[in-house]
Amino acid sequence: MALSGLRILDLSRVLAGPWCTQTLADLGADVIKVERPGSGDDTRAWGPPYLKDAQGLDTSEAAYYLGANRNKRSIAIDIANSAGQALIRELASGVDVLVENFKVGDLARYGLDAQSLREANPGLIVCSITGFGQTGPYKDRAGYDYAVQGIGGLMSVTGERDGLPGGGPQKVGVAVADLFTGMYAAVAILAALRHRDATGQGQVIDMALLDTQLAMLANLGANFLCTGQAPARMGNAHQNIVPYQVFEASDGHLILAVGNDIQFAKFCAIAGFPDWAQDPRFSTNAARVRQREVLVPMVEAIIKTRPRNEWLAALEAAKVPCGAINNLDQAFADPQVQARGMTTAIKHPLSPTLRLVASPIKLSATPVSYRHAPPLLGQHTRELLLEAGRTEAEIAALMQAGVIA
Repeated sequence: MALSGLRILDLSRVLAGPWCTQTLADLGADVIKVERPGSGDDTRAWGPPYLKDAQGLDTSEAAYYLGANRNKRSIAIDIANSAGQALIRELASGVDVLVENFKVGDLARYGLDAQSLREANPGLIVCSITGFGQTGPYKDRAGYDYAVQGIGGLMSVTGERDGLPGGGPQKVGVAVADLFTGMYAAVAILAALRHRDATGQGQVIDMALLDTQLAMLANLGANFLCTGQAPARMGNAHQNIVPYQVFEASDGHLILAVGNDIQFAKFCAIAGFPDWAQDPRFSTNAARVRQREVLVPMVEAIIKTRPRNEWLAALEAAKVPCGAINNLDQAFADPQVQARGMTTAIKHPLSPTLRLVASPIKLSATPVSYRHAPPLLGQHTRELLLEAGRTEAEIAALMQAGVIA
């Protein structure tokens, strides 16, 4: 596999860090997930829904946790205990990467900060993920995706337009600041590994949800920086392209996503109004954006005259971007999704039929593999400590003292 031989010590929890390490684990990295004895990763309790056992009864494993922790091994260590800290230092001396999302300065209290760990392992790459980074006036604040979506401007451009029914700030339906930070962190780790392979030196990666939130504003961030004007919420419409939004057909809704002038001309022909494409008010995208309030009601009126599937068939045949609006049941049943293998079944200790969303990464020579179900809390504690050279007697003593579980 692409990352075979790479060992990662994962001291992160909830979503951004686990998303990063699951991505690397899918590619072959050996990820050791360190958890608090007794409770483990917070998301283990973030249910319902929970995994069902063979009898259809709820287990203790929340679906939220299962979605971000496959292909990892779990070790339960109390890092507030000096013996637990020693175990972490021992494990960190033999890995390539350590990922953590403790508050700024917390690990230093235990002697587990990046500087201390890298003294013993100069090639170690330490990736710290926090809400606001290791510097700046907000560095000591707790960072949560929801708050960062607000502070970072995303909620100012998400949701229906002010003044319309349902208008006002709206968060995105999934924790995008966490997820994007996890993906950026994975990229940063791979870049640091390339540098280490060339120089032998590790480094420290400082990832912040707020930084990532601003970066992922993409064209909207560029719009503001180029004009000084903050974009407003547009509901299901696009800030820079028209017509590019949800429209209501006679029996349901569809997405029309006209991306260029040729596509607009094709749409106009299908709609029965080819002259629209020649009208100087609408002939270019820039003109259509300026005349949005004129054109969109015209498009709305014609879309309502035909059924959704009739529109979709005609638009798809003409290669005009469009789409249905599916719920998750429909999305996972879609023949394209099934053909791409976007779900995977993994045998879990508590259930023979755990289904998860598959990785979207398609590599021709070193494909993703699903080797381990999301681990039970401490499932691999004994196994990992034996690998680290501890004896059965030492493991038993640590367990008796409550250092491990």
